[in-house]
Amino acid sequence: MSDQPLSPASHDEARIDDAMEDDHFHDECGVFGVFEHANAGALAALGLHALQHRGQEAAGIVSFDGRQFYNERHIGLVGDNFTKQSVIDRLKGNRAIGHTRYSTTGAPVLRNVQPLYAELAGGGFAVAHNGNLTNAQTIQRQLQERGSIFQSTSDTETIIHLVAMSAKDKFVDRLIDALNQLEGAYAVVALSEKKLIGVRDPNGVRPLVLGDLDGTYVLASETCALDIIGAHYVRDIEPGEMVVITESGLVSMRPFQQSPNHSRFCIFEYVYFARPDSFFDGTNVYTVRKRIGEELARESGIDADIVVPVPDSGTPAAIGYAQEAGLPFELGIIRNHYVGRTFIQPTDNIRHMGVKLKHNANRLMLAGKRVVLVDDSIVRGTTSLKIVQMVRDAGAKEVHMRIASPPTRDSCFYGVDTPEKSKLLASRMTIEEMADYIKVDSLAFLSIDGLYRAVGEAGRNGDAPQYCDACFTSDYPTPLTDRSGTSEIRNLNRLVETS
Repeated sequence: MSDQPLSPASHDEARIDDAMEDDHFHDECGVFGVFEHANAGALAALGLHALQHRGQEAAGIVSFDGRQFYNERHIGLVGDNFTKQSVIDRLKGNRAIGHTRYSTTGAPVLRNVQPLYAELAGGGFAVAHNGNLTNAQTIQRQLQERGSIFQSTSDTETIIHLVAMSAKDKFVDRLIDALNQLEGAYAVVALSEKKLIGVRDPNGVRPLVLGDLDGTYVLASETCALDIIGAHYVRDIEPGEMVVITESGLVSMRPFQQSPNHSRFCIFEYVYFARPDSFFDGTNVYTVRKRIGEELARESGIDADIVVPVPDSGTPAAIGYAQEAGLPFELGIIRNHYVGRTFIQPTDNIRHMGVKLKHNANRLMLAGKRVVLVDDSIVRGTTSLKIVQMVRDAGAKEVHMRIASPPTRDSCFYGVDTPEKSKLLASRMTIEEMADYIKVDSLAFLSIDGLYRAVGEAGRNGDAPQYCDACFTSDYPTPLTDRSGTSEIRNLNRLVETS
């Protein structure tokens, strides 16, 4: 469904149901923005294609032609909705922002699909963000008590209301005023009638990069989105930095009242979220993942015959492990890349088949072998249990699991959809108990210092950690004002939206 020109959000509340949902932290979201390019809408669609891994539930683009804003928002994959020329033709203008979404707050329905848009006193305003505002529910209740009416259950709408109610005169000052009232992690792209704005939270938890395409400025969550349109990487937007792009050029500012002394970039971007070909602050993600595997082999090497990745997220680490351990790297598990979403009735039998629909054992490589299985993380343990059983059924003599990150013991409140702490396997079991649960001969995780060494640090600085690693350490870099009841609020929103 589309809006042309921009109209109120549709009530078409199609619910996405993926019965084959795997046992990983779910990618957060991806954002993209382009200013002053004749094919802005098409570039935004291409950029979102490159960022599809960051969110597969929905995608949207808002463009501006100097007079009117235009909107295309759809449930589903970018490629299912933004490949028709007729759709791109409706995105008129030379400025656009886009967003691809996996919901962390608010149900996956059309009215929550970003970018969100509003007509404010100073003109039209569209905004999209990657991350999560940890005091959004508190502020929303305060705004509702003052008469605000929210049209979505997305925390992004909080930004719009705060901008609308700001007493500042200039649009940029109103946005700054709004952001200074928010806590949490975010990378924001916003579009007004005269400006494209990009901003990262003061801790820089979520990524945002700046590119140049023949004099046109581009903003994106990852450098892979620059590559797809042929843009050159300029630099990362810095933590706590706002860039304002107009016809006169780019202006950088530091708008936040309080900024930390150093970045707390999400270290899990290097472990799993980002595409391997992306760069953050000049560091290639694939290279880091191979180094993670090397560290893992040094810390917990074991006599074995082959190293097998759990595809695809475990592959780079498995390569690094195999090279460091001097063992053969083999594709002992083959992934079916064409599963996608299923509309098969999600009965118990179908759910149990989920792993086999996505993965199949390569029996010739596994039979009679002592196998080291490498994966990026263990969340609930459900997928690991089934993968291990699949490898054993293929005739493996021994199965040793090695995990390319520390044990995940805490939930993320910064834009990653994670289970409650009580559902995280590592929060309620020792490593030995986890090994018994997933039925492996041995289980080992990368140490937190090993992870920091892999990203180029000497180790974790306990007094001032260089990254956000709260899912491993419980060391959250910001207040969690909404933390009590966060899961209950999220579940309530989903129940109301889907009933």
